[in-house]
Amino acid sequence: MITVRGVDLRVGARPLLSDISFHVSPGDRIGLVGRNGAGKTTLLRALAGELPPAAGTVTATGPVGHLPQDSRAADPAVGVAERILSARGLDRALAELRAAERAMATATDARAERRAMTRYTTAEAAFTARGGYPAEAEAARVAAGLGLPTDTLDRPVGTLSGGQKRRVELARVLFADHATLLLDEPTNHLDADSTAWLRGFLGAYRGGLVLISHDLDLVADTVNRVFHLDPPRAALDIHNTGWRAYLAQRDADERRRSRERANAERKAAALRTQADRMRSHVATATAARNMVRRADRLLADLEPARPTERTARIRLPEPAPCGRTPLGAISLAKAYGGTPVLRGVDLAVDRGSRLVVLGPNGAGKTTLLRTLAGREQPDSGRVVHGHGLRLGYFAQEHDTLDPALTVRQNLAAAAPGLTDGEARHVLGAFLFGGDDADKPAAVLSGGERTRLALAGLVHSGANVLLLDEPTNNLDPASRGEVLAAVGAYPGAIVMVTHDPGAVTALRPDRVLLLPDGDEDLWSEDHLDLLARE
Repeated sequence: MITVRGVDLRVGARPLLSDISFHVSPGDRIGLVGRNGAGKTTLLRALAGELPPAAGTVTATGPVGHLPQDSRAADPAVGVAERILSARGLDRALAELRAAERAMATATDARAERRAMTRYTTAEAAFTARGGYPAEAEAARVAAGLGLPTDTLDRPVGTLSGGQKRRVELARVLFADHATLLLDEPTNHLDADSTAWLRGFLGAYRGGLVLISHDLDLVADTVNRVFHLDPPRAALDIHNTGWRAYLAQRDADERRRSRERANAERKAAALRTQADRMRSHVATATAARNMVRRADRLLADLEPARPTERTARIRLPEPAPCGRTPLGAISLAKAYGGTPVLRGVDLAVDRGSRLVVLGPNGAGKTTLLRTLAGREQPDSGRVVHGHGLRLGYFAQEHDTLDPALTVRQNLAAAAPGLTDGEARHVLGAFLFGGDDADKPAAVLSGGERTRLALAGLVHSGANVLLLDEPTNNLDPASRGEVLAAVGAYPGAIVMVTHDPGAVTALRPDRVLLLPDGDEDLWSEDHLDLLARE
């Protein structure tokens, strides 16, 4: 399994965790919790062997499966089934079998047929000897549980949507024979049914598990130990309880600390009042000084109060004036690898309107937003820019950020008119204070990247926002700030989301249903479609 001894983790010169030690054993289901930027993803990468600690050792005694927050490792030309089977080293055997099948289908004479048949017999024997057919069926069951349609298994990974690619990587990790699973936000892009399936899978898993998730229902139903990352102390607080017991214990500890502090402050105040009355007399001056020292000790012996965690003050841009219909689309069509994604989509986004785009993974939601933003060109049809349009685009994969630039440089690129002081003010509001402004974007957590991408919109003057999964990777407090900002924004919004809370905050007036491209007035009945995405 995994043993951690005396580990220090740093980002640049800043300590994240100091001198932490723990063990991940079979049956441990550990929930890593803490605010965005506390170091959860960094710790998971260290456990996976991808990031060497600044001090101490991380030792794995069995295979480790790691699902990173941004999983882009797959070769886009590799087939989905091959990618999943590669977790057990079966991808080459499957590729050889498929190549032999193609050779038999395209043979043009008897000699070529014999060669192809011999090749197929050899390939099938090798595939069968390694348990290929049962493994293929098992991989298909895992993929189906995560909501990947059967027809995607034979497609190249590069033809899939972002959400489908994420599901492929999760299926690959779950399918592998790993002793320990390290999962960073595994429910991103999952619908309600797939999340329920994952909850059942993890509940029955007998290996070790370390989980980062802002899906509190998944955490509550899965974990039996809670590790809380406390950035001010660079410490890891270990609680050998489930999530609900941890919350109850945390609340009880906070109430106890409050009572102890109130009692100590009351006694200290009484001692100081008495000392004030006594210190003016020579006979009692020494006793007065002792009383003051006792009062100081009463307060010094208390457990330090936990500092109130700051919350990002997230706001969206003040929209610039524009015409009645600043953005539209006429007969947009787009295909990848011969597979249609958008099919003749017509759209009119009026000033101040609020449109939610719904549809299953692979229906073209992200492709539509990327096309409207000018990041993709349609195969046919066109995007229409109305009078005064200013677009603001929040990308699901944060590809509007340059990982080679610092936080401050990314903001400067998005809002070049800001002075250095104004930029620091904006970054401070989004919780990038002090040295955090000079961190490379490449080392940011998913939640931090979300905050930075939103910060780049603040001074854009955008009057139409294209928001693709804006609540992914956010802790509950930051998510609440984003949803409040969405609710208060007076400009037009086109939103793609799996988050019912985001739809509620948006208060949509219309809905676009993909892949058919049907537009309709919004009704609460459409929330049922969201649950089935």
